[in-house]
Amino acid sequence: MKLQEMEKCSPSSDWNVLYWVIGSILMPIALPLAVINLWQRFRSQKYRNQLPGKVVLITGASSGLGESLAHVFYRAGCKVILAARRADELERVKKDLMALDVEPAYPPTVLPLDLSELNSIPDFVARALAVYNHVDILINNGGISVRADVSATAVDVDVKVMVVNYFGAVALTKALLPSMTKRQMGHICFISSVQGKFAIPQRAAYSASKHALQAFADCLRAEVASKKINVSCISPGYIRTQLSMNALTGTGTSYGKMDGTTAKGMSPEKLAERILQCIIRKEPDIIVSDIQAKIAYYLRHLLPSVYFWVMAKRALKLEKAAKKSN
Repeated sequence: MKLQEMEKCSPSSDWNVLYWVIGSILMPIALPLAVINLWQRFRSQKYRNQLPGKVVLITGASSGLGESLAHVFYRAGCKVILAARRADELERVKKDLMALDVEPAYPPTVLPLDLSELNSIPDFVARALAVYNHVDILINNGGISVRADVSATAVDVDVKVMVVNYFGAVALTKALLPSMTKRQMGHICFISSVQGKFAIPQRAAYSASKHALQAFADCLRAEVASKKINVSCISPGYIRTQLSMNALTGTGTSYGKMDGTTAKGMSPEKLAERILQCIIRKEPDIIVSDIQAKIAYYLRHLLPSVYFWVMAKRALKLEKAAKKSN
């Protein structure tokens, strides 16, 4: 091949300059990110290998996200303790788990629990600790929701939601904490909501309980860090579960409807896998949601006036829709 033809085939000097510029700018960023990513994968695999045999206590394990969490941790080789009000549903979940082809496999333990009965929680924890003498991971998942505006919500409903969603988790955590502190190890996970990061109309009671849970988790995390106990707060967006069906109205009756946003929400199985990763990686606080919820979160903190305007418009729209349906 002649020299002139080789020059035609070779990249132009302009392209060489472009490659040099891209390499000079991107490589100092891309290389550290790649190293960090590899390190996180290595560490995640290391902790995943430590999961088999870990004792995991899951509240709200009879359905929805709690049931999916039971499956995820059981498949990871954990010793799962299932807790919820409905013992018959817990037995169903246990049967489903034991039908899985898993190695190692430990028979799940069923322990009925009503988070609204705060005085019964110390006894429940004593029974949970008696199973394996300790709990490695506590997942505070049980809870209820409300669909009603502030003026139409009875104070009794506000109290009930706060007791189940907040005080129930607090009481359970406090009862279990001494055993973790004594062993100098443990992981406490709170399943909150993006509505614990920002509030939306007709969710006052629910959002307030999740805001409180977020604050409790943040304080606890700081206080137990020196004791080698990890605390994670998970804030999901809408999840495709029966949460809205089981939600309360302002009078305390069952809402009994599947919200469109809930029906289109994230699958509980996918979220459960993400929570497993969060615990493996010991992530302190994560949001798992669609882009819309994340925009609302940043608006609330960076452009609050815009957020307040958007929420006022949303409240008016919901009010008109409620009047139309009546």
